[in-house]
Amino acid sequence: MMRARLALSALLVVLPGPAVLAQTLKGHNTNAPVDFTADRIEVQDRADRVVVSGNVVVKQAGMTMTAQRLTVAYHQAGGVEIDRMDASGGVVVTRANERASGNVAIYDLNRRLITMVGSVQLTQGANRLSGQRLLIDLASGRSTVDGRASGAPGTGTSSSGRVSGTFKVRPSGN
Repeated sequence: MMRARLALSALLVVLPGPAVLAQTLKGHNTNAPVDFTADRIEVQDRADRVVVSGNVVVKQAGMTMTAQRLTVAYHQAGGVEIDRMDASGGVVVTRANERASGNVAIYDLNRRLITMVGSVQLTQGANRLSGQRLLIDLASGRSTVDGRASGAPGTGTSSSGRVSGTFKVRPSGN
């Protein structure tokens, strides 16, 4: 089994900001190098993309994403710039005590949006949210969890659903 290790900053330009929970990203270094390991990497120059597969682990400044497959779309404009990252196959993003998981994750780096779809679980310490779609707007710092997956392909979800959650309550000073 071939193990590929690649500093994305050497092959591609650094990501402008993948994240787990937007409200925790204020101190996240989005200019830090991005490293990933996988069982296989395929550079498709004519299609302007890189396909990474098999036990994919992506790391940047204390944040980790795991998946079975990752496709990185880029364009060349005086250098290589990443446009989008699509992860699939049990996607999990972690940072400190925070964890987001889903069937598929789409990182639109130009719009600074991260969308996770299908059986989404979002946890922060003892707090938990479940739904079918998580949208993180990195520009505004706003996160939204929906019960509807909007018919995203490969998610195996219906078009209806509800968000559920559990939040820890601070004990009163009785």
